[in-house]
Amino acid sequence: MESKGLKNVSGLAARSKIKKANLRRNSYTVSLLSEGLRTGMLSDQEVYHIQHGWMLVLRELIGRYTQGESSSVASETAEGIMASIMYAIDAYTFSFEQPDTAVMELKSADVREVYEKGINRVSQCFDETKRLYKEIKKNKLDVPVDAYNTTIDESLPVFIKKYGILFDAHNTMASIDYPLAIDDMRLQGVFYIKQYLERLRMETQFCRLFSQEDLLELLSDYGKTCRFDYRIELFNIFGLVLNHAVFSVLSGGDANQIKISAHQFNRLKRLFTHSKASEIRSSIHEAMNRLQRDLNTDPLLTNYMNRCRDDLVQRIVNAAAHDSLETVIITKKKEKPKSIVLLFKEADRMSDVRLRLLVEDIMRCEKKEEKVQLIRSHFFSLHDYLDLLDSHCLFGDEYEALFATFGDMELAIFAKIVFYEELRNGFLNLETIIFEGMEADSEWKIHYIEFMKRLSKDRVRSIENLISNIDYEEIPFY
Repeated sequence: MESKGLKNVSGLAARSKIKKANLRRNSYTVSLLSEGLRTGMLSDQEVYHIQHGWMLVLRELIGRYTQGESSSVASETAEGIMASIMYAIDAYTFSFEQPDTAVMELKSADVREVYEKGINRVSQCFDETKRLYKEIKKNKLDVPVDAYNTTIDESLPVFIKKYGILFDAHNTMASIDYPLAIDDMRLQGVFYIKQYLERLRMETQFCRLFSQEDLLELLSDYGKTCRFDYRIELFNIFGLVLNHAVFSVLSGGDANQIKISAHQFNRLKRLFTHSKASEIRSSIHEAMNRLQRDLNTDPLLTNYMNRCRDDLVQRIVNAAAHDSLETVIITKKKEKPKSIVLLFKEADRMSDVRLRLLVEDIMRCEKKEEKVQLIRSHFFSLHDYLDLLDSHCLFGDEYEALFATFGDMELAIFAKIVFYEELRNGFLNLETIIFEGMEADSEWKIHYIEFMKRLSKDRVRSIENLISNIDYEEIPFY
């Protein structure tokens, strides 16, 4: 009996009239109806009956939405509820292995019953998503990467709290900033979040196979190599770790190592520089296979790693061709002597109440000299200075009067903030940056740039030298 059933399924697949290429992941059921009409599996009357059933469900949900007080809502609200209904129906019809079977189900089953089964699938997916989130929250990496932490600690809880299965099933309801190595943005709602969490769990489990100390060191060296603050940039940790595990294997190291020594880098540089693209591809594939064997990765993780392979190959081929392998293969950066003591200390940050009172006092000062003296005698934290400058309590030449009291080190720290994008791109000629006419996004930055333009060339060069000696990790930006 079972064998006969299997034969029927395989026969259906062989005789399938539906062209899967014509089906859309979003609006899946609507595209099924179009294919059903095209192939003759559905008549116009049957499609009308199905669509009429959807409208009856919509009418019922509008009543529930208004708690029985009205049978109509704004068109935008109605469209949102209808999208939620179709999301649930898509969840059910997409669950069929063969689209022909889904069409026959739509043809024969009660529309209300199809919708209820879809709601059950969405609800089940939501429960699985909540369990996944708890697991990820418990096992998250201990890394100072803002996007990673805020996504797990803030954005995902917002989704779980606000997600509505009946009226907003199609909405994602959260701003997910942390990028995955591989993402599928075609999905929406809880099915997207569930997939996101499944992949984030895999990525996190992989990263946990390596030393915490080595991971933090790699992140720090990555930021220094790319000339940005890795804590606030958007990048994927898993991809960075995976690539360097592959580099370790290729350069004679162990599979559970991600630290690349100068000797290993030179070995990799010789290999990639003297290899054709096809040979680089072969080397990367072989190293990835060994990495998977040595780490005993499961099939899902193995497949995920393999999907990242081509991107790594292309990056290596491009870097080798442009003699820039050091931007892809991160090595340990030598520690510079700490000859400079930053003047802005995180521990000196004042409370919000204290800051507000001081800002009010500053605004009551009639002379700019009094304002500057009050600021310099009470502000010591970079956070507080940024809050002060964004509070608009200074006007016109009062900004310049304050900047004039700064030493070169303080001006260099603010240059790191104002010219962040230019400096991270490796543009080190500060004088050129100052005069190239960049657009500032706040009033205080405009005044800062104008103040810097009036400095002597010698002082600008002195500030530029200090900039190169400031580590972004020493500056508590936020």
